[in-house]
Amino acid sequence: MAKHEPALELISAKDVKVRPVKWLWPFFIPKGKITLLQGDPGDGKSTFMLTLAAYMTRGEPLPFTEYQEPPEPIKVIYQSTEDDYDDTIVPRFIQAGGVRDNLVFINEQTEHLTFEDPRLLKGIKESGAKLVVLDPLSSYFGDGNINASNEVRPKFNALIQTARETDCSIVIVNHLNKMAGIGSKYRVPGSIDVVGAVRSILLLARDPEDEDKRYLSLLKSNLAPEMGSYVLQLSDKGMDFTGLSDKKADELLRSLDICPGAGRPNDRLQEAKSFLEELLADGSMMLADECMNRLKESGICRSTANSAKRELGILSVRMNERWYWKLPQAE
Repeated sequence: MAKHEPALELISAKDVKVRPVKWLWPFFIPKGKITLLQGDPGDGKSTFMLTLAAYMTRGEPLPFTEYQEPPEPIKVIYQSTEDDYDDTIVPRFIQAGGVRDNLVFINEQTEHLTFEDPRLLKGIKESGAKLVVLDPLSSYFGDGNINASNEVRPKFNALIQTARETDCSIVIVNHLNKMAGIGSKYRVPGSIDVVGAVRSILLLARDPEDEDKRYLSLLKSNLAPEMGSYVLQLSDKGMDFTGLSDKKADELLRSLDICPGAGRPNDRLQEAKSFLEELLADGSMMLADECMNRLKESGICRSTANSAKRELGILSVRMNERWYWKLPQAE
């Protein structure tokens, strides 16, 4: 059988309608394109994305950001194979002030989504979502070798087409590889074609001297000017935007390489988790300050205490102008 040859169609540049780049979040997340969020395990990538989703579902402008027009509330599709919806994602989203009606999930109980899954396009169209989060990359890449460029490109091309057709921003969450001491673009796992396929790569990095402090930096952008970083702080509501920094992605990665142990699980974290579980057992609710004081008396630092709180999904409840902690199963 003769090989099918597609018909040739030439398009003149004079027939192309030029349009500016549109942004869901200037200059970090472009509309209708793919963005990658990178960071070490345990550094709060999911917490950050849920904080971002909360802002966007309630239509609140992000701090330090100038918009051409005031943002409107949007719907967000959030897919994760690492965290459960009922005990982690939705509680964190609520704590961050998100609008629950605007957060949607595609059911993956019978079959996991992939970049090429038609349910993704259909889900975006039916929900009207303007942001999709896929966490992590390895779960949604599908079958194939992510280190092979001839397999990476077709899968990403399918996702690119979905984003373009729906004008929806798609953010893929991913872990940095362990190759310390190399250029920032080469810290993306898999083929370098992953870097080439996405239009924006964000780096979320922990401050080596403050475990609650994070920097968000542009690791790569085809569409935005070079810029510094946002400074964020872990809080009961997720992450707070606290300032701006001149630090760039390569500088942040060098600091992580100098302190490679930052963000890794340790015995003190397990001790803090056990302590909090005992403290808040049987549905008990305790003042947040009291919890912190008890942990401090036991020799557990504030950053480790906050990490334990996040991993246990402990809820912050405001009563009579004061904050209390309780375990999620006490709901």
